[in-house]
Amino acid sequence: MSIRSFLGFTEQHATTGDTETVRKVVEALDHLEPERARFIAAFGYILGRVANADMKISPEETQAMERIIMERGGIPEEQALIVVQTAKTRTQLFGGTENFLVTREFSRIATPEQKLVLLDCLFAVAAAEDGVSAMEDSEIRQITNEVGLTHPDFIAVRSRWKDQLAVLRDLPKAG
Repeated sequence: MSIRSFLGFTEQHATTGDTETVRKVVEALDHLEPERARFIAAFGYILGRVANADMKISPEETQAMERIIMERGGIPEEQALIVVQTAKTRTQLFGGTENFLVTREFSRIATPEQKLVLLDCLFAVAAAEDGVSAMEDSEIRQITNEVGLTHPDFIAVRSRWKDQLAVLRDLPKAG
């Protein structure tokens, strides 16, 4: 039995919502239960999507992604490195075509609570390099919509990161 068959990948993958990005990471995490591997792959990709919002992924953003994937995914460092490296590469190469597809897959498989955790983690990645830029904030807002969270959800999580928001830090001082 091939690893693809074991993980449930057949020619029907297009109808199940899997993307090439998610499949590549799932293969790297072949010892995990397939649904959990898909979740971690999509989660990692979306983190990379925010890190790449300004068209570059810094070492600080990469480290934040690795830490988050290890903590939230409950996987060892070497596997987290694979998830993050694959997510970074795929985001940079295919972001325009895969962003919505991967986010839609994540939305399908994640609970509302997992979506809120993702939202908080997106701000953590964005803040890793000198605060959350306007581009990153905009990308997080877009992802919030794509995963089916509400504007109040976005505002509630964003308010916890207000000290890191460039749009607020750059306001002129009163007086």
